Amino acid sequence: MSSKTRPQTKEQLLTAIEHEWNALLLVTGNLTEQRMLTPDEGGWSPKDNLIHLAEWMVYLMGHHMDGRPRHEVIKLPEELTREGDFDKMNQALFERNKDRSIEDVMSEIKRVYADLMDKLTAMPFEELLKPRYADAPEKGILLDWVLGDTTEHFEEHRETIVKGL
Repeated sequence: MSSKTRPQTKEQLLTAIEHEWNALLLVTGNLTEQRMLTPDEGGWSPKDNLIHLAEWMVYLMGHHMDGRPRHEVIKLPEELTREGDFDKMNQALFERNKDRSIEDVMSEIKRVYADLMDKLTAMPFEELLKPRYADAPEKGILLDWVLGDTTEHFEEHRETIVKGL
């Protein structure tokens, strides 16, 4: 992400996240139960996409923002998370959540989103401008990781859901 497209203030960040969140809810909010449970070409239903987003917001808060180990935050075996193989991690998360009800998923994603917004609201914007990994500043600033697991991720999965419909 270039510095031209990064939010320059916390207010801009929160507004950008809220914009993509609302766009996601607009797409999924009126889906019938059947549509919410219908898999796309990749095998994921809109419900699966939503719980995936919730899992990664939890990961963002626990791992990137709080610095806790991946496996501890995402509750997957350490050997699965050590290598950072996101395809394998995503498959494990899919398997863990595939049988959850729509109501449970909607409740979870809304709760996690509210927790994340509270956390971001309380965090000084300057903290988001620091390198995510102090020993590897080339991996970007925390703000980029926040955007990756919020605005960019919401948009990606919203587009996936629309395409699947």
